[in-house]
Amino acid sequence: MVPKIVLDTNVIVSAFGWRGAPHHILLRCISGDFRLYLSPILLTETTRVLAYPKLEFSRSQIDEFIALIVEIAAMVEPDVTLDIIAADPSDNRVLECAISAGCRYVVTGDRHLLDLGTLQDIQILTPDAFLLLHPVNTD
Repeated sequence: MVPKIVLDTNVIVSAFGWRGAPHHILLRCISGDFRLYLSPILLTETTRVLAYPKLEFSRSQIDEFIALIVEIAAMVEPDVTLDIIAADPSDNRVLECAISAGCRYVVTGDRHLLDLGTLQDIQILTPDAFLLLHPVNTD
């Protein structure tokens, strides 16, 4: 079975801007190794963050990135509301998406989420830790 995952905004942005573990995870979502889920709120946040001037992405790059994400991700409208992470309430939106989509993993660089470790049956991992659990199959 293909693992169902939510990538936090910081991982998606890193996947587009740099060539590390987030990029490899996104490529594997494109190839079908993982099933990516997003909610409209997370997509809006990703669009907003990609437009930060310090990232220096052009409008056309941002549009291409978002079009790609929309093409490969399954959109889910969360049917739960959480208030687990008081220090950064927006992090709860990531968890709501994962629960509503029945995901097994949240992949993030966010310390508030990582400190949880797990929520219900969802493992919350860094990109590097996630790839260690799911190495590329070379058979």
